Amino acid sequence: MRYDTTTFAGAGGQAIQCDVLTVHTLIIGAGAAGLKCADMLHAYGVRDVAIVVDRLGNGTSNNSGSDKQTYYKIGLFGGEPDSPMDFARSLFQGGMMHGDLAYIEALGSAPAFFDLCKLGVPFPHNAYGAYVGYKTDHDPRQRATSAGPKTSKFMFEKLLAQVRQAGTPVLDQHEAIALLTDGDGEARRVVGALCLNKADHYRANYGLTVVNAENVVMATGGPGELYKISVWPHGQIGSHGLALAAGAAANNLTELQFGLASLGFRWNLSGTYQQVIPDYYSTAADGVSERRYFLHDYFADMPAMAGAIFLKGYQWPFHAARLQHGGSSLVDIAVHREISAGRRVFMDFMRNPTPGEGMAPFAIADLSDEARRYLERSGALQATPYARLQHMNQQSIDLYAEHGVDLREPLEVAVCAQHCNGGISGSTWWESNLKHLVVIGELCGTHGVRPGGSALNSGQVGATRAAQRIANVYRETPMAPAACVAKCAGQISAQWHELHRYLSPGAEALEPGAVRREIQTRMSAEGAFIRSLAGAKQALVDARALYARICSEGFSCQSPRQLPQAVENKWLALTSVAFLQAIVSYIEQGGGSRGAYMVLDGKGALTVDSKRGRELRHREENASKRQEILELQLQPGTLCDFAVRVDKVRPLPNDDSWYETTWAQWNRGEVFKG
Repeated sequence: MRYDTTTFAGAGGQAIQCDVLTVHTLIIGAGAAGLKCADMLHAYGVRDVAIVVDRLGNGTSNNSGSDKQTYYKIGLFGGEPDSPMDFARSLFQGGMMHGDLAYIEALGSAPAFFDLCKLGVPFPHNAYGAYVGYKTDHDPRQRATSAGPKTSKFMFEKLLAQVRQAGTPVLDQHEAIALLTDGDGEARRVVGALCLNKADHYRANYGLTVVNAENVVMATGGPGELYKISVWPHGQIGSHGLALAAGAAANNLTELQFGLASLGFRWNLSGTYQQVIPDYYSTAADGVSERRYFLHDYFADMPAMAGAIFLKGYQWPFHAARLQHGGSSLVDIAVHREISAGRRVFMDFMRNPTPGEGMAPFAIADLSDEARRYLERSGALQATPYARLQHMNQQSIDLYAEHGVDLREPLEVAVCAQHCNGGISGSTWWESNLKHLVVIGELCGTHGVRPGGSALNSGQVGATRAAQRIANVYRETPMAPAACVAKCAGQISAQWHELHRYLSPGAEALEPGAVRREIQTRMSAEGAFIRSLAGAKQALVDARALYARICSEGFSCQSPRQLPQAVENKWLALTSVAFLQAIVSYIEQGGGSRGAYMVLDGKGALTVDSKRGRELRHREENASKRQEILELQLQPGTLCDFAVRVDKVRPLPNDDSWYETTWAQWNRGEVFKG
């Protein structure tokens, strides 16, 4: 990595000097995917690599999990047969996923998993050395494994240690705020990025730093701050808007996951937290008065109610297919409606489900065969949910205790945005339509409806593929610093002037915090797991208007310290437009309820049926849409108008490769150029 400086004209002709960093490959983001890419680049001989991150350790990998955070990989124990193609079919069958990407993720599964084992991620194996698995949602086999509640945290820690041992520089407190590009049309490519060095905010350049790079890898995670009700770590932005503004295409932005999670300490309440069958109740806004056991309104008897709670462990994400016949997603609907009415919802691990009028008391012996056998086989027949949780998964209790939460006290919960399966479009090498821009991890939109835990595998496989592509195809040296600055002078100057304008705002300038609250409120209301065409269309109109106001009026920042948040909110506003455009387009084209959301429609064929009666009429799934992927791209010359096109899902490949020809192609380096 090389340091230089450049000078450009600021306000009133003032000479503004800023740093120029030149590096072969820049990685934006330091979660499990970004660190894996850095590690693999080093292994493949690419040593001129730098990582920039807004706050090291603040992302999803290091701060998210569940009772047993799942890593989904190919089956590696016992006599049950598995194969890469079988694995690919499981990824592919939910729809909205290209078959070649599913096959690649399957093929890369075992190497990526064993790399993590070698680094010391404590995945359990039995006395034979078999990594025993379990089933997760949408998984026909026992492929899932876990290192406990902190699987991704262990991945982050071990990969960070590896990257540091290799000597790869990690530039903390450096927030990427724009991509630098060159060329037009299909020849358009990325040549670097602009960052804000937060330690230099007091300087005349506000910390603006030019990074001149031959390749840029984006690994900034999901759009957690897009939603008011979210379990993503606070401050998780995702950088979708930054990439979209540069011309990157996105796909599957309709596809997210939502599930029950705690609010004070943000954590997913899947698996054992539900399988011990805690009590649920709601209160008035004060959190104490007017206690009500609201699930009584939805379930006629105790076995049905307790069974639905139990199944939330296996079937944790909200799913449109689990709304009928007393399915487990009825619990999500009930929780959501209580909160929408201004009430607060709690789980109580010290009490078994409270019986309603005419209900028999809770008894394990009265549960469905599936739930009863699970608890019996686990030896979890203790008197209270807390005692059962202690027996089955003490780590899940300890995790909350580490954050000052005692699960012997009621735990406030909501149905939260949790994961984004869509994102920036990528090739089979995870390269975007902008050449030399590679997108990995949750930011990359590889999945539609997927098995739980497959995102961790996807991030590791995608990071490896990206490193292979760069090491074998994109080894050219970066431009000379002066040449980069000359090509990008207009982009650099325009970015500084925008920052300067935020610090000398007009009367109509927007307050950054208010803008974020507006975005989050709108997305949680119209872009979450209950959607409608009318609501999404109005939300899209409002989101476009907000982004236009940001572009015309700017933000009102009292200090340079506020500039990073202001830029984040600009890109978050553009991200919200893209997501809402995808939702509107999908519904207008006949899309129905699928995966993690229901589409309300007065003419829909389905209703949510419960003890309350028939409610929430909605569309059934349009299965033909599984074979389509919606792709969006910002139309040149517009602020926030996205062109939407439908791509047909590429089928699973018929891989009948012959060794001798593959060997020859490998030796010529051809396998990396497809």
